[in-house]
Amino acid sequence: MSTHYRKDRMNKTITIETRDGSFSAYVAQPVVTSAPVIVVIQEIFGVNADLRDTCDELAHQGYLAISPDLFWRMEPGVDMSDQSEAEWEKGFALYTAFDYDAGVEDIATTIEVARTLSGSNGKVGLMGFCLGGLMTFITTARKGADASVVYYGGSTEKHLDEANDIKNPLMIHLAEEDEYIPRAAQTAIIDALRGNPFAKVFTYPGCNHAFARHRGSHYNAQAAKVANLRTAGFFQEHLR
Repeated sequence: MSTHYRKDRMNKTITIETRDGSFSAYVAQPVVTSAPVIVVIQEIFGVNADLRDTCDELAHQGYLAISPDLFWRMEPGVDMSDQSEAEWEKGFALYTAFDYDAGVEDIATTIEVARTLSGSNGKVGLMGFCLGGLMTFITTARKGADASVVYYGGSTEKHLDEANDIKNPLMIHLAEEDEYIPRAAQTAIIDALRGNPFAKVFTYPGCNHAFARHRGSHYNAQAAKVANLRTAGFFQEHLR
């Protein structure tokens, strides 16, 4: 693993090696010298300003946050917003072509690296949004983590056959008016996890998909605050 430092001493970009090649990951470092790590998984827009903001916020909370570039096999360094039709089209094209199984392996590799990073105390949480939420769910089922948080994971209902394989604490945030996760899909997710003692599911009335995306058109400050406080308490409980 090689490391390339950014101008800001609190942030850097690392390069993670795999047998298929290498990919970059953004890292935000806390002031403390030993901290749990949270691996933050991207939406369809890549490791963009929103994801970096999320990592920086986690670093301010005392976590070492790392966000890997999952689109590297198709196009390394994707960094888009949700502000133009062209970006949406490109994001959906990347999403359609994305290899979930390869993504799980990349996340698992990132988790392994995270446990050994300078400043890591060895505990690793997993957290993702939209596509990243789905990848968090699947990776938790297949590989595990010390704690996992899913924000509106698209198509999660298509992978509920893996729900019984989840053996670590999991929190899921669902927007009740989500245009990509309809009510029937939300009900299926809730029902599939109802008997799992590790899982908690919260729903947010009146909210659309990506209600916690900082710059998104559906950003809901109040709901995002509630969800993020729940997430903070959850990671505090399971990673500290």
